[in-house]
Amino acid sequence: MGLHNQSVKRAFSLLNAFDGPHEWLANSELARRANLPGPSCYRLVQTLLEIGAVTRNSRGKYRLGMLLVSLSHNVIVGDVLREVSQQITAELSSKLNVTVHLGILEDEMVTYVVKATTHTSFAAHTRVGTQLECYCSALGKVLLADLPPAQCEAAISGDELISLTPQTITDRKVLRDQLEVVRRVGYALDDRESQIDTCCVAVPVRDRNGHTIAALSATEAAAKMTHERRAALLAGLVEASAALTAKISPNAGGIKSVVESGMALAGHQDIMSRRRVNRKFAPSQRSESVAISSCEY
Repeated sequence: MGLHNQSVKRAFSLLNAFDGPHEWLANSELARRANLPGPSCYRLVQTLLEIGAVTRNSRGKYRLGMLLVSLSHNVIVGDVLREVSQQITAELSSKLNVTVHLGILEDEMVTYVVKATTHTSFAAHTRVGTQLECYCSALGKVLLADLPPAQCEAAISGDELISLTPQTITDRKVLRDQLEVVRRVGYALDDRESQIDTCCVAVPVRDRNGHTIAALSATEAAAKMTHERRAALLAGLVEASAALTAKISPNAGGIKSVVESGMALAGHQDIMSRRRVNRKFAPSQRSESVAISSCEY
């Protein structure tokens, strides 16, 4: 049984050795990346080739095969994230008395996958399954910041950046500069940009290879978002994000990345090609003044 388990782990190590769905690798490079002896790597690759998990070109190099496309059709990322994150987000919400959201990028917008709240935390007018624009949300900025440069630019250069509050960033240059800050500091802020009385801080949730697969945020009343409160929320978010990464992508396996590669092959990650305008709730348009928050980088 132990031998068979090792073979399965080695097979997934090989599949996970590919950096992307279109990369062709020789057996020697696969062996090096998967830390396997050359002959063992070759035997495993031949088995993967037989079942369609990899394909081979005329030069004897390999890339991920169509079997992964079929497997990826059976995976709904939002549902998987929702199942593994419920306890972690609920515990974080209870610990900090804050509303917690987990969001993913879909059609250039943030989709709320999880919402955890308490009876006394700040009431955020959001629902699981609804969407919000990326440019005015902390979740969205985190997700945008991790996109390849061309995709990020396409996402922020399409439609007009509509002002939802007096604080909304509508200048693309300012947004680009802020996304660069997000990349550098590792978190993003929404300083009353989507709703005038609300501040949020968000961090990335990464897979074992460091790719952002979701974003995790804490929502607080703008008047209560002091430097101390923001620091406490940020520390809690970072800890919860690490726990999610460990739960989603354990170091012993590469299944998550393999399935993601299959989705890329199938075109499931071509989320930059269309725009869904279906915001399910209207952000507050109130113009009354609020206390100046400490919600800045």
